[in-house]
Amino acid sequence: MLRRFAAVSASALLCLAGTATVAEARTESLYTPSAVVLSISKGADASSVTVLRAVTLSCAPTASGTHPAPEAACAELKAVSQSGAFEGLLASPAPDRMCPQHFDPVTVTVDGVWEGSRTSWQYTFGNACAMGVTLNGGAAFAF
Repeated sequence: MLRRFAAVSASALLCLAGTATVAEARTESLYTPSAVVLSISKGADASSVTVLRAVTLSCAPTASGTHPAPEAACAELKAVSQSGAFEGLLASPAPDRMCPQHFDPVTVTVDGVWEGSRTSWQYTFGNACAMGVTLNGGAAFAF
């Protein structure tokens, strides 16, 4: 009786081990991950700035996160991204908009995983007005 119990227990453990490996093999997603942290910081160097505002943004399979308009932000980032760089966010400033020429640097960053690849992009503006004019009302940093 004890042998039979041991044999059944061993069989059950083998079955469980087999299903555990099958479950691990199916954890791949159908979507390429895109989850980033967007931040606006005071200062010129991203390694020593003071973060003023930051939000999370996940774009696959659906737009979500703490960003106030995740769908619009995801659409904008998808439209302008090229190999993890987001220079397309930097529109030509409107010629009828002027900013003061004082230097009070503001740095924006996109940090995380974009379309399955690690990304860390930053851009520093001379001041907050220059940031607003250059980003030209874009959704990504409108938080």
